[in-house]
Amino acid sequence: MTARNSLFDDERPPPPRFAFDRHTWKEIAHLLANLPLSLAGFVYVVFVVPTGVLLSVTVIGLPWLAAGLSGARLLGKAERARARALLGVRIDEPSPLRGRRGRRARGAEGFFPWLWSGLKDPVAWRTVLYEFIRLPWGILTFTITTVGLFVFWPVLPFVARGLTNVDRALVRGLLSPSDELESRIAELESDRGVVVDTAAADLRRIERDLHDGAQARLVALAMGLGLAKEKLLDDPETAASMVDEAHGEVKLALQELRDLARGIHPAVLTDRGLDAALSSIASRCTVPVKVEVELEGRPAAAIEGIAYFTVSELLQNVSKHSGASTASVEVWRAKDRLLIQIEDDGRGGARLDGGTGMAGLAERLGAVDGLFVLDSPVGGPTIVTAELPWREREPECGPARE
Repeated sequence: MTARNSLFDDERPPPPRFAFDRHTWKEIAHLLANLPLSLAGFVYVVFVVPTGVLLSVTVIGLPWLAAGLSGARLLGKAERARARALLGVRIDEPSPLRGRRGRRARGAEGFFPWLWSGLKDPVAWRTVLYEFIRLPWGILTFTITTVGLFVFWPVLPFVARGLTNVDRALVRGLLSPSDELESRIAELESDRGVVVDTAAADLRRIERDLHDGAQARLVALAMGLGLAKEKLLDDPETAASMVDEAHGEVKLALQELRDLARGIHPAVLTDRGLDAALSSIASRCTVPVKVEVELEGRPAAAIEGIAYFTVSELLQNVSKHSGASTASVEVWRAKDRLLIQIEDDGRGGARLDGGTGMAGLAERLGAVDGLFVLDSPVGGPTIVTAELPWREREPECGPARE
C-alpha cells in the first residue's frame, strides 16, 4: 500500500480565474477557518506538551503526555478531513498506534506498551509541530483573505490559490503517513488479515472433510459391524459378508484420512523435503510434469509448506483447465529468496480474476512478503513465477519419527 496524495474528482481544481466558482469558495472557507482552528490547536499543544514534560517527574506526567499525544493524533485526523473536503487533497490515514490497549490488555501488562508507543508516536509529534507552526500562518491567511473580500476581491481567486497551495504542502509534509515504513506497516496489517482468513478457511475445510468423509464412513462402519455381530450366530454367512464390506470401508476410511493428512501437511514433505514432495505431486498430475529442484539446504518449515501447496494448487489448475500436454516445475534459491516457476504448454489465457484460485494464491504469497507473477497469453504457454523469502530452517528437536 502506498500513500496517495491526489485530488478529488480525479482532476486538479481548475486554474484560478476572475470567478468565484465552488473550488474558490472552498479555498476561501478553508483560509477563513485557519485562524480559529489554528488558535485552538496551538492552545492545545502548548498546554498539553509542556505540562506533560513538567509533570514527567511525577507519576502522572508521562501518561498525561501520552494521552495528549493521542489527542494530537485526532487533531491531525480532523485536519486531513478538512483538507479533503475543502482543498481536494486526499492523504492516506496513518496506521493505528502500536500497543493500543484493548479488552485483553487493560491491566498493567497493557499500560506500558500503550505508554511507550504513545510517547514515541511520530504521527502525533508531527501533528504537534504542525499545530505549533500554523498559528502565525493562520493569522496571516485569515487577515489577507478577510481584506481581500472587501478590497481586492477581483484577484482573490489567485491569492486564495497561492495561499492554499502552502496549506496543501503543510498537510502533505506533516500530516501524511511518515514514510514507506508507515505504508509498509499498513500493508502488513492488511496481509495479516488475509493470513487469518486463509487459516480460518483451511480449518473449516478440514472440519468439513472430517465430518462428511471419514467420520461418516466410520459411523457407517460401526453400524455395519454391529449388525454383523447380531447375525454372527444366526446367519454366519451374512455376517461374514458384512464383515468383508466393513473391511472395505476401513480401507476407504484410512485412505480418506491419509488424503486429509496430506492436505494438512504431507509426511513426505516433512521427512524428505521439497524435491520428493513435489515429485509426489507431479506423479498424481494428469499431465506429464518434469520436476527440477536445486536446493543445497531446506528452508523453514512454514516456507516449505507454502511452496508445496502453491505448486500443488497450480498443478491442479494445469490438470483441470490448461489443456496442456506437458508441464514443468523448477525450484531454486537466489540469495535470500526461494523461487518457483511452473510452466505448461496449454491454451493460456489464465487470469488472476479467472476463478481458478490464482488471486487467492497471490494474496497468500503477498501475506508472507512473497510475489506472484502470471504470464499467460492466449495460445500459451502459461508461466507462473512465485517468490518467497528464504528463511533458514531451525534445527529439529525431540525424538525422531518412527
